[in-house]
Amino acid sequence: LCVLGFYFMFSDNILTYACFIPICNFWLFSTGLTCKAAPQQLSAAQVDAGHGIVVMTDILYNSFFLTGSSWSKLGSVPLKHVSVGPAGIWGVNKDDKVHKFSGGDFFPVLGLELKQLDAGGQGHVVGVTDTDKIYCLNADRAFSIQKEGILTWDQLQGRLRYFSCGPNGCWGVNSIQHIYFTVKVLPNTCEISGFIRINGLGVKIEVGTDGRVFILNQSGQLYERAGISDKVPQGTEWKEIAFQEPLKHASYDLGHLWLVTKCGVILECTD
Repeated sequence: LCVLGFYFMFSDNILTYACFIPICNFWLFSTGLTCKAAPQQLSAAQVDAGHGIVVMTDILYNSFFLTGSSWSKLGSVPLKHVSVGPAGIWGVNKDDKVHKFSGGDFFPVLGLELKQLDAGGQGHVVGVTDTDKIYCLNADRAFSIQKEGILTWDQLQGRLRYFSCGPNGCWGVNSIQHIYFTVKVLPNTCEISGFIRINGLGVKIEVGTDGRVFILNQSGQLYERAGISDKVPQGTEWKEIAFQEPLKHASYDLGHLWLVTKCGVILECTD
């Protein structure tokens, strides 16, 4: 466990936190992960990783992408949530307007408003509305989008407040923190195989491009789904990854687990 670091004070206009940034690597004995402070960007809110790209937003709705050891501005449009994956880079603003990154900046995508979306599927994009309705944009439409076009999204059964897809299926959590899994959302048709309930509770869930699944609960505790295989794509159990500080976001890609603590500190962990 790393005990070398420094504390700083952070305020979100309601509460003030004492935040710890480690200045040495530390090893999580229960998981085999080695973690360190990643390049920092003041007041990070959310992070997403896919296809070797890492993107993030801060509490002021600025978007960034990681270039080497620093963060560079990603476009000029204020966004509260960004996602990167096989479908490209997508985001939503504070008014739930959907945007896609192309030609050096984000442009609005007409047809549907979403509070959260995910571009980590197999070319398709999924997301949820402010009333927790679930939608899917098939890969052909996501790829061929034109700036002036109006897209047609397919509504999926059920209600979720957070939804994420990977190569072995899609995962979501609903308004009462129940966890659901579907083994199939076909990228070209958005056809779905149906949801099954998974044990546990969570508020945010993310699927890596290699199929690893991570979930955060209401207390900011992080868990990984163990036992995922071709025969058991929903896995068998949740294993906690314990940290000193509560977390508010997690994302995984290419052997790197990216985390944002409640204080807005960015951590990078590797196997």
